[in-house]
Formats: sequence, structure tokens, C-alpha cells
Amino acid sequence: MPGMVAFGRRWGIASDDLVFPGSFELFVRVLWWIGTLALYTLHKGKFDCSGGRVLHSYLVVLLILLAFIILSLCAIVYVSAQGTITNPGPRRSIPVLVYVRAMLYVPEIIWAILGAIWVSDDSHGCRPAEVGAVIAAVVASWILLLSTGVGVLFVFDPLGTTHPGSQSQELLGVRDLESSQGSQLLSTARSVAVRVWESRLRLLCCCLPRDESHRAAFSSIAQLVSGFFSDTDLVPSDIAAGLALLHQEQDKMEQCRDPDEALSHSPSSPIAEDLQAELEKAAHCMQFAVAAYGWPMYVYSNPLTGACKLSRDCCKTQSAEYDIVGGDNMGCHFSSVLHSTGLQYRDFIYVSFHNQIYEIPFFVALDHKREAVLVAIRGTLSLRDLLTDLSADCENLPVEGVSGTCYAHKGMSQAASYICKKLLNDGILNQAFTIAPEYKLVITGHSLGGGTASLLAILLRSSFPTLRCYAFSPPGGLMSKALADYSKEFVVSVVLGKDLVPRLSYPNMEDLKRRILKMVSNCNKPKYRILLQGCWYELFGGEPDDFPTEMDNRRKEELNQPLLGEESLLIRSSSSYQGLASEESPVHGSHLPLFLPGRILHITEDGPSRRSCFSQVRYRVEWSSETAFRSVLISPRMMADHMPDAVLLSLRSLTQDRPFNLCPSSLSNSHLNVI
Repeated sequence: MPGMVAFGRRWGIASDDLVFPGSFELFVRVLWWIGTLALYTLHKGKFDCSGGRVLHSYLVVLLILLAFIILSLCAIVYVSAQGTITNPGPRRSIPVLVYVRAMLYVPEIIWAILGAIWVSDDSHGCRPAEVGAVIAAVVASWILLLSTGVGVLFVFDPLGTTHPGSQSQELLGVRDLESSQGSQLLSTARSVAVRVWESRLRLLCCCLPRDESHRAAFSSIAQLVSGFFSDTDLVPSDIAAGLALLHQEQDKMEQCRDPDEALSHSPSSPIAEDLQAELEKAAHCMQFAVAAYGWPMYVYSNPLTGACKLSRDCCKTQSAEYDIVGGDNMGCHFSSVLHSTGLQYRDFIYVSFHNQIYEIPFFVALDHKREAVLVAIRGTLSLRDLLTDLSADCENLPVEGVSGTCYAHKGMSQAASYICKKLLNDGILNQAFTIAPEYKLVITGHSLGGGTASLLAILLRSSFPTLRCYAFSPPGGLMSKALADYSKEFVVSVVLGKDLVPRLSYPNMEDLKRRILKMVSNCNKPKYRILLQGCWYELFGGEPDDFPTEMDNRRKEELNQPLLGEESLLIRSSSSYQGLASEESPVHGSHLPLFLPGRILHITEDGPSRRSCFSQVRYRVEWSSETAFRSVLISPRMMADHMPDAVLLSLRSLTQDRPFNLCPSSLSNSHLNVI
């Protein structure tokens, strides 16, 4: 629902978000009141120390003050629990209750100060229990006051300033974009939002230089982030509730799906390739993609022995002997690469750990086992890499011989161009093929490295017609349809399970926003129940809750119309909104559609999604298409499936034809292509 308006501004919290913080404070205050009452009852008439009379008055007033605070908290929790996300009517008295609760902070602060003064000046001769109780009361007061202050900072919305004309603006209709005043207001709001996000990014990346490339990246990312939810009036808890509902809805649909439909979205490979052979090549290349992350990933994958193995080599000065560039003064990155790949020093042609925005680390090595010159590109491991990831505007990427519009993700396109210039202009590939002229060029990478590797393969395709590229967990919003089709000849993408990143594109995120709006608008349960049951479901599983959702058995023509509750969450008309009839076709709006590169190998766990620990897991793999990744799947594993070690383990499991001792897997449908 819209953010709560109080103290002359809009906050990043709704009127139904006070149930949990209010309940926690209520619990603490009740314990505090009981303890104070017990102390007063036990020592009543025995306050015979020098400051006893003051102590008696202090405890009496403290009990009364705590009683009023407890009553106000009870009222806040009760009223906040009423209604639904899109029906705030039963909670219209929340701002008044918040004002009352805020007023009670004034006497509490005064009494905490008086308690501290009494302890320091008048507590001589009093019993230790009495003095300790007052000290505890003072400390508890200041802790709660400090916690409240921190909470206020968290929910403070820099864009929430209201002014006397705001009500008249609502009467004029801010949603009416044909109105010049409404358009001007929206334009001003967007400009302010962009500036706020730019400030946040500069604060987050305060350690980075303030050159022109970083400023341009901050501006581009700020426009992207600020514009995403600019057409809605949702607070973070609304989004969390919508995701909880959507996860259970997706699980219900998956349980109801006919097993025969499992292959409907996974056509066979457009090129006749042996699946097992491709898997073995992918598993081999994935070792290099993981190795490109350097010592952090090596220690993470080998927590018991990794640090000890690297400690012997980290302080050796090998940079003079081997062509290592930037960021590895101690040699730990290169040592981890050697341990991970099993190659010798002489097998490396070029190793760069130089890292700036649009300039990511990579290495070039001779892979004698597969007779390949292998280029491995690192994925996201720094703030600079994150800025490259988030520079998601489209950039033209003309490729000779490709018909159709050619464009790609700006950050990764520039990173691919940077590596391409290094490989060609610095003679790195010439040096490699001079040593091994019969070898083929293979490019690989994971995540950011996978997307960059795919675009680099497209740039180098004309010079190296036999090159191959294996991109692991590449981002979904990577390249145009024309480039994606062109890359099917030489690029293989590998995606594990419900990985979020290969499904991450602006159209998919717009579709996710639309679904969240639909879910929270149709649900008639209070938000606190949705969040509680959602947390229980994520942690312990069970049957998806039967909340009223967009999949209810209601007339289709009714659902095709915008819901009143959903419309109330839209500040202005949005291209992301559409009826249920067009649910399978996310609207692209002003953002160009981007796709995964090449042919797609989709690895999934064979068996139930919920497993007990210490049970075995089997994987299955099949050729898939980009249509299978047109919506974001909500799952506890949506980030875990993206981790490079998880992808490597699944590939090894498939190629070695044995299950992993991880967590049960009932055998799935025998007609599927299971390896």
C-alpha cells in the first residue's frame, strides 16, 4: 500500500508494517513493567536510603509511564494488523497513534535523564538491587530510544517530502499524464529520485575514483533503479509479501503441471551435437571459469585446506617471471589459479588481475588436454564489477554478416571490447597460436564473465571461425535476438536450476513487478500473516498456502480488468501493467528485449524440490530455449544455483554419472533426457 504519511512527509513504511516492531517493543516493555512492579512491591516502604523518597517517586512515575506506552503499543499493533495491503481503511487511525507514541518519548527521555542523575548523586546508601534496577531502566530506555532512531533512519524516504500543494495535486490527478502540471510533477519527481540514487551510489562506492566513467555509470544506474518502481506506490514489505505469495503460487502451478508438459519448452538442439560430449567440455571449461575468481573462490571451495595450500606460494615474487598485470602483488590469485586448473607456469600466456569499471580480470592459457588456447574471464567480485553489471543500457554492437538489429548490454559490451583490444592489439593471441598453431580458441566465464565471454566470442568470430564459447550462468538481458541467434553456432550457455541471473532482464523484472502487484491486490489476508506464513514456507516447506490469488477460479473477463486495489498501487500508467490475458507475454515497454546467448543447457535437480539433508541428489540436463527463461522463478535456491561452485558440482555429477551426497531425489520421469 502507499507509504504512511506522518509528520508532514511520506515514509518508506506502510501502516500495516508496525505489527512486528510494535510486538517486539511491546514484549520488552511488558517484561520491563513486570520487573519494575516486582521491585516496587518487594521494597515498598523500605526505601530508607538518602534518596529513597526520590526513588519511590521515580518508580511510581516509571510504572505509570510504561503502562501508557504499553497501551499505546497495544493499540498500534492491533490497528496495524487490520485490513489488507490494498485496504488501509481499518488502519486510518495509525498516524494518530504514532503521534501519541512519539509524544510519550518526551517524558521517557526526561525520566531516563533523571534516573541517571539519581544514580550518580542520590543513590548512596541504597540497596544494590535498587540502584541496579534504576541503572537497568536507564540503559533500557536509551537502548530503545537509539533503536527507534536507527529504525527511523531506515524508513526515512528522501523523496517523501510533502507540501501544502500535494493535496491539490492529488485532486488534479497526478496519474493524468496528459496534464502538463501532472507531467511536470512526475518529471521533477524522477529527477529528484535520480539524484538521490546517485548520492547513494557515490556513498556506497566512496572508495572508487570520481572520474568521468564512474560518474557516467552512477548516472546510468541511478536512472535504471529509480525508474523501476517509479510508477508504483509500494513499500519494501509489500514487495516481500508479493514475493512470498508468488513463490507459493509458482510452486502450486508446478505441482499441478502435467509431467508430459515438462519438455514443451525445451526443444532439441538446433545443431546436432552429442549432449554428453558438450557436458564434458562444459565441465572442463567450468574449472577455468571458477579459477578466474582467484584466491577468494579457492578458499571458499576449500575451507579447510585452501588457505594452507596458498600460504606457501603467496609471498613468492613471480610477477617479474610471468606476465601478470595488476592486483596480485602477493601472488595469491595466480597461485590459486595454478591449484585450480592443474596447469604449469609455462602454460600461461597472459594473466591480468587489473580491475576497473568495464575492465575485468582474465587470463589466457594453453589447455593441452583439450588442445585449446583458453581465455577465462572473471565474474563479479568487486564494486567495480557490480557497476559493470548494473550498466544495463543497450549499446549498439554491429557485427559483420549478422542481419537484424545488433545491440547488447552496455557494461559487458564495453568489457568485451576492452579484452578484445588487449588480445589483438597486444599480440596475446598471436603469441599463443605461435606456440600452438594447431590449437582452437575457447572462451569461457561465469556470470559477468560468461556474458562478457559470449560477446567477446561474437567480436572474435570473424578472425577465429572455429572458436567455441562456454558461458556459465550468463545474464538474461545480454544481447539482441539477432545476436543470440547468430551465437547459437558457437556459444553454449549453461544454466543451473532456478538461477536468478539468467532470468534477469528488464522485461522480466517488469513482468515480476506486474505479478507482485497482481498478487498483493488479490490477496485478502493481512500483511503480517502473509509474511509469517511465507517465512515458515521458505524455512520448513509444506503445502503452498491457499491464499486468494490471480489464479483463483473467477471469470476470466473479470480478471482481465485492472483491479481496484492494483490500480491504487499505480502512481501513473505503466507499460508493465497488463491483464491476465496477456500474462505469457511480458511487455517490453521502452526497454529493448535482450536474450541469453547461444544454445542453452539447462540443468535441474531430478526429484522433489524439498529434500532432507544428507540425502542424495541427481541432476538431469536438457537443451532448452530462451522462452523458458522469460519469467523470474522465486525460490530459496535462486541465488545458490548461481554460485560457481554449485554449477561446477552439478556438471561433475552429470559427467561422472554419480549422485552427490547433498540432499533425495526420487527418480523422475524416465522419458526425460536424464544423465
